[in-house]
Amino acid sequence: MRRELFLKSMLALAATASLPLTARAATNLKMMIPANPGGGWDTTGRALGKAMLEAKAADTVTFENKGGAAGALGLAQFVNASKGDPNALMVMGAVMLGGIITGKPPVSITAATPIARLTSEYNVFVLPANSPFKTLGDVVAQLKKDPGSVKWGGGSRGATEHIAAAMIARAAGVDPARINYVAFRGGGEATAAILGGNVTIGGSGYSEFAEYIKAGKMKAVGVTSATRLKGIDVPTLKEQGLDVEIGNWRGVYGAPGISAEQRKTLTDLVLKALKTKAWEEALEKNSWTPAVLSGAAFEKFVDDDFASLRATMVKSGMI
Repeated sequence: MRRELFLKSMLALAATASLPLTARAATNLKMMIPANPGGGWDTTGRALGKAMLEAKAADTVTFENKGGAAGALGLAQFVNASKGDPNALMVMGAVMLGGIITGKPPVSITAATPIARLTSEYNVFVLPANSPFKTLGDVVAQLKKDPGSVKWGGGSRGATEHIAAAMIARAAGVDPARINYVAFRGGGEATAAILGGNVTIGGSGYSEFAEYIKAGKMKAVGVTSATRLKGIDVPTLKEQGLDVEIGNWRGVYGAPGISAEQRKTLTDLVLKALKTKAWEEALEKNSWTPAVLSGAAFEKFVDDDFASLRATMVKSGMI
């Protein structure tokens, strides 16, 4: 009997040992955040890392920030340094697609491996607390008088807030090519510029500005959603006579060159993390809307969104 139990134990151990490393929790998950600290991608990546630890999908998580060019610099580093690594993840989203369309970097998102879409978030436009303008209507009136005098602050060229600014101009009867858009390498830099009054108006996800809005240091004057966001008393652009609606989403990609089995395992680990209390708390704290999509459906979504964003940018005079 003991011999039989011993043989069964050895067989089970051998079966476990023969499993690929990706079938178990990653010892060290490496998270590339292709933006400077303080922005939406940074917040998303660190929240996901915390959730993966809670879900025991990883023993440790290390983060690397590499901002610039709408994520293209971080993407290039990720693709070159992580090839075949089943424990590597990179945060990305609509902003990266927009940056690829406008910047045409040598490395495209198609070089990496789609894993999952995580969240969706609309952009909010804010004024510095001491701004001479009180409403979005005031800003639009000035835009009509002198487009170059209105400095729009936000993420990299091609970010959703950049596209939204161009759409606002077009809706107001102003040539979108004349807008004065000031691009920043990360949400932290954009926030500092808005607080310092270095730009006229700033745009980003609500989560990045929430604490400053609540503290009275910024005034929210418009949101790019179809209807007002739950629990947030900010008028939509459509309410203010501007036919503009655009959303922002964030997700994660894996390294290039991983196998189908490794991709599935990594996807399962990410999806497991999204069921944790830590992730639920992150969603609530940052006013993120869950928008989970994985596998072939996520891959198709990215392709379709790329085409849709490009069409919107062409229509808005950005390219």
